[in-house]
Amino acid sequence: MSLDACHEEERRGPDVEAAILRLAREEPGLGQAAVSARLRREGFAISPSGVRYIWQKHDLETAVKRLRMIAQSSREGVGALTDTQRGLLERGAVAAQLVAGDAATVGEPLDRRQVILDAAAALFAEQGYDSTSIRDIASRVGLLPGSIYHYFASKDELYLAVHGEGFRRLMAAVAEALTSASNPWERLTRVCQVHIAAITSGTYIDRVTGHSLAMTGNAELFAKIRPMREAYENVYRGLIDELPLAPHADRSLLRLMLLSFLNWIHVWYRQGRRSPDEIAAAMVDTLRRGVESPGAAMKSPSSS
Repeated sequence: MSLDACHEEERRGPDVEAAILRLAREEPGLGQAAVSARLRREGFAISPSGVRYIWQKHDLETAVKRLRMIAQSSREGVGALTDTQRGLLERGAVAAQLVAGDAATVGEPLDRRQVILDAAAALFAEQGYDSTSIRDIASRVGLLPGSIYHYFASKDELYLAVHGEGFRRLMAAVAEALTSASNPWERLTRVCQVHIAAITSGTYIDRVTGHSLAMTGNAELFAKIRPMREAYENVYRGLIDELPLAPHADRSLLRLMLLSFLNWIHVWYRQGRRSPDEIAAAMVDTLRRGVESPGAAMKSPSSS
C-alpha cells in the first residue's frame, strides 16, 4: 500500500471500515467505485482504492467472497441470498474449480455433480467428515442444501462417491506407472511415488482417498469403503510378493508398515525439501537395505 493510502487509512478510522463492511453485507454486488460514491454521500472521505484495501483486509475483494460471507454468517445459509445472488455464487465456485483444474474443461458443459463432489472433498479434507454438513457443502458451491440431495441422497453417499472417484483415479495412475517398470523394487517404488504425489499435491479427492486407508472412528462408513481399500491394497500385496526377500521376512507386516508410512506423510510433508519421488525412493530403499551400518553387529556387546 502506498504512503498516501496509509495516510488515508489513518484519517478514515474505524467508522468508515464498519460502513464498508455494512455495505458488503447489504449490497454485496456493488463495486469499489460504487461503494466509495455511496459512502461519500454519507459523509465519509474514502477512495475506491481505500474500499478495496478494506475488502482485502477482510478477504472480501470479490462479489463471490462477499456473498459467501453472507451465506456463512446467516442461519439460512445460501437461502439468505436471492436467486440471482445464488447463481453468481455458484458460477464463482465453478470458476474457482476451473482455475484449480478440478472441474470440467473450459468450453465443456458444467457437471454440477462433479462440482459438488470437489467441494465436498475439499471440506472433508479441511475439517473432517464429522464436522462437515450438507449445508457447508451447499454453501461452498452456492446451492440450497436441498439441491445437494438431488445428486446425492446423504452425506454418507457423498463421502463414498468421493472415495469411489479417488480410488478410480489412483488405480489408473498406478496401472500407468507400472507399465514402464519391470524390476520388482522399481515397480514398488513407482507405486509409492504415485501414492505420495496424490496425497501431497493431488486434488482434494486424491488426498481424502489416501487418508481413508488409515481412517478410524466411523466403523459403518469404513466398512463401506473397505472393498475399495482392499482392491488397492491388493496391488501392494502383489508387488511385495514379487520382491526377492529373505526367507524369514514377514511380507504381510511389510505391506502394513509401508502403507502406514505412506498414509502419514500428509502430516509432516513440507513442499520444497524433498520431492514425492525422492521420498518414495528413500522409503523403499530403507526397507530394502535397512539402516544399520555395515559391521555394526560385529561391534555390539552381544557379539563379543
